[in-house]
Amino acid sequence: MSDIYTQGEYYKKSNSPKVVIIGGGTGVSVLLRGIKEYTEEITAIITVADDGGGSGVLREDLGMLPPGDIRSCILALADDESIMQNLLNYRFEEGRLRGQSFGNLFIAAMNAISDNFVEAIKNVSDVMAVKGTVLPVTTEDITLTAELVNGQIVNGESYIAKSVQEMKSNIKKMRINPCTVKALPYCLDAIEQADIIILGPGSLYTSIIPNLLVENIEIALHNSKGKKFYISNVMTQPGETQGYDLFDHIEAIENHLANGSKVVDYIIANSGIVERKYLKQYQLEGSDMVRINLSKFREGYYKFILDDFVEVKNGYIRHNAKKIIETILNVKED
Repeated sequence: MSDIYTQGEYYKKSNSPKVVIIGGGTGVSVLLRGIKEYTEEITAIITVADDGGGSGVLREDLGMLPPGDIRSCILALADDESIMQNLLNYRFEEGRLRGQSFGNLFIAAMNAISDNFVEAIKNVSDVMAVKGTVLPVTTEDITLTAELVNGQIVNGESYIAKSVQEMKSNIKKMRINPCTVKALPYCLDAIEQADIIILGPGSLYTSIIPNLLVENIEIALHNSKGKKFYISNVMTQPGETQGYDLFDHIEAIENHLANGSKVVDYIIANSGIVERKYLKQYQLEGSDMVRINLSKFREGYYKFILDDFVEVKNGYIRHNAKKIIETILNVKED
């Protein structure tokens, strides 16, 4: 592995791959910060089902798509994050705007003076000198619905995790409403042309799977000739994947595909160890490291890349984005 950095520099300078990352939330933002060091041919395809927090307020008040995850991805890909990151991430602390971020308001204002939401995101990206493209998976208004194992139906992304914990019943099936939502054509084109496609990391049921339920996304993934990776979360997520191991994550994805077949070839998972002192707080909140048991998987069906992909920053357990990207760039075709 000693030549990884050199190989990464090769990709960065002389043969930049086209990379598509599909998901939402902070996990994708972390990865994008690593990707942009090696290529500017990046497309982030982001779920738009968020209905909580500041994004939910703008979605309800202005009838626009939720900007929160898109804002985070734009910031991650910005040429200079230092000052602008502080500005766009700033949340008002009092008054009617309390809890709302300036970045969300910026996108809302741009949406108001643009012809459509996609154009607004492009204009914001231009202002921020973004390396790459950030796209909503669809421009249609969607609501997430979770069917729990106990038969209860929960509507709305922001209510799902809380309901799972209160009822002590796991998620059985995710759906989007309306069920026939068309993918943004630019997203399908990006997937078709990609050299590398990455699912995750991020919330399994509310960030990754919702994208796969949008019409033609699964088909585009099947048809793409690019190398396809799933990046597992390091930690389980209370209200979504508590108690899940790696196999459970993959099985959940397969169970939401139209024909149950895989849409990735490579599975990247952390096999490193985190010090007990950093795990303690997560465990108190019902989260633990995602366990790996390869014997559960069908032999030869997936290719696994297991390594120490974790780092701790300010007490938070995160993916080592640089190491993951360098590893992906060095995967050779069989």
